[in-house]
Amino acid sequence: MRKQLLTLMLALFVMGGTAMAQNGMQRQTPEERLTATMEKLTVLSLTDDQKDKTKTVFTDFYAAQQKSMEEMRASGTMDRDAMMAKRKELADARDAKLKVIFTADQMKKWIDEVEPSLRQRRQAPTGN
Repeated sequence: MRKQLLTLMLALFVMGGTAMAQNGMQRQTPEERLTATMEKLTVLSLTDDQKDKTKTVFTDFYAAQQKSMEEMRASGTMDRDAMMAKRKELADARDAKLKVIFTADQMKKWIDEVEPSLRQRRQAPTGN
């Protein structure tokens, strides 16, 4: 009886850990990404007009990114090179729009500090 209880507790512990790990790996919605991005942009000291225009740019950018990924998944061709090329194309278009909105100093801060912090990083496996 004791072994069965211990085995059950161990199984529940493992399943709970797996569920939490998967929950942390879920992708953010475009709205969640917009909120996180706007929080990181506070270092640029944007005016209210700049904030409104920037929100529009990022809303369009994240929606286009999501649409592109959905199209690739639906087609069944997850070509990494094509995916990276599309991401670069969307990011270049976003940056061109931001360049019109931001001052030169803000754009430099965007490129050097903020934009690199937005890139999703995958943690390396820690198998020893």
